[in-house]
Amino acid sequence: MKKNLITLAVVVAAFVAALPAQAQVKFGVKAGLNVNSVSLKGNLADNLDSKNRTGFFAGLTADVTIPLAGLGADISLLYDNKVVGASSEDAATGDIYESNKTLHYITLPINAKYTIGLSSIASVYLATGPQFSWNVGDRKWKSQDITEGWELNKSEFSWNVGAGATVFSHVRVGYNYNIGIGNTAEASILNTAGQAVKGKLKNNTHQISLTYFF
Repeated sequence: MKKNLITLAVVVAAFVAALPAQAQVKFGVKAGLNVNSVSLKGNLADNLDSKNRTGFFAGLTADVTIPLAGLGADISLLYDNKVVGASSEDAATGDIYESNKTLHYITLPINAKYTIGLSSIASVYLATGPQFSWNVGDRKWKSQDITEGWELNKSEFSWNVGAGATVFSHVRVGYNYNIGIGNTAEASILNTAGQAVKGKLKNNTHQISLTYFF
């Protein structure tokens, strides 16, 4: 599955590179809201519950459209602030421990896009494609009830599925769901009871964006 998605990512990137010379290109700025959750695997997941956390993203974007066909792409370079959160319960005391970690990424989403014009002033679009993320922050995450924490990966691979609307050719509002493919972090640790626990986590993020094209 992962190999197939990577192959599809290469196809999307090749599609962007092969866009014809008559394609229209617009540049703009994009910003928005992240609502992030994590999926957990391994026996560490028995001790942790995922919590939704809010972050943000902002950066530059380029929109490419082939006239008449409605096909195109959007490519962005963003600073991506994601917050991962989890809670655990102490089996002996029943106390609940909350643990949050802010992740700092530089991300490169490359989305193929299909646009449908509704009128001379508005259009809607569907988009999908790969996203490449590089961790530029602290790669350690400790929880209160374990002696060592998660080791965050240097990079992530994920997939976007989204839709939105553009008005007056300059303002775009979009929704995107970013699905984690590669692991965000891994752990193989001892808890305070001396028990060996292992785990993996992946980010999954709902995103609301606002873009202004010059």
